[in-house]
Amino acid sequence: MTNPKLDVLTPQNSQLIFIDHQPQMAFGVQSIDRQVLKNNVVGLAKAARVFNIPTTLTTVETTSFSGHTYPELLDVFPGQPILERTSMNSWDDQKVRDALAANGRKKVVVAGLWTEVCNTTFALCAMLEGDYEIYMVSDASGGTSKEAHDMAMLRMVQAGVVPVTWQQVLLEWQRDWARRETYDAVIKIVTEHSGAYGMGVDYAYTMVHNAPARAAGTHEVLAPVPA
Repeated sequence: MTNPKLDVLTPQNSQLIFIDHQPQMAFGVQSIDRQVLKNNVVGLAKAARVFNIPTTLTTVETTSFSGHTYPELLDVFPGQPILERTSMNSWDDQKVRDALAANGRKKVVVAGLWTEVCNTTFALCAMLEGDYEIYMVSDASGGTSKEAHDMAMLRMVQAGVVPVTWQQVLLEWQRDWARRETYDAVIKIVTEHSGAYGMGVDYAYTMVHNAPARAAGTHEVLAPVPA
């Protein structure tokens, strides 16, 4: 029997769900720096947009407790429906299940808050009841302590969840730098969100390949240097 988890993520076989990236949920996160968390979430969202990945946005108790979704995340998906619910477990909401089913893809990439509650219950139920494969983006998710996040990730991995990072997902979708139709957009995401990797790309362009430096206040991607 073949193992479907041996298939790499592609823009054709995966979908994405963001679970409860809301300020009150983020206030409780202690497993990762919250600004780093937001950076990673937005980087992952931009990757999904570049590769046309079907994406679901969920929120919980927006007006009574959790607050509104990060505006930076909403900016990536203007006009995207947001699926509001009351349950801590997104899988319990029929709207969420319907959205996932409509996308028709069994590999579900997940980023959410908190790892030990909303992410874990969704992942376990989606695998058990929906026969989905779950790819949990560890560094675009956060828990109320490092131990809470780590133990939740361990529990999910033991159940069959595949742990990934946001940049891993981005580069797995790109796979080949010869894919010119997404090359520039991926490099733009890298320079804006990938920290030292992005700095290295800027350095290589300007100092090694003598490309002109970007003007202050602009975010245009430098043209690829001819091979």
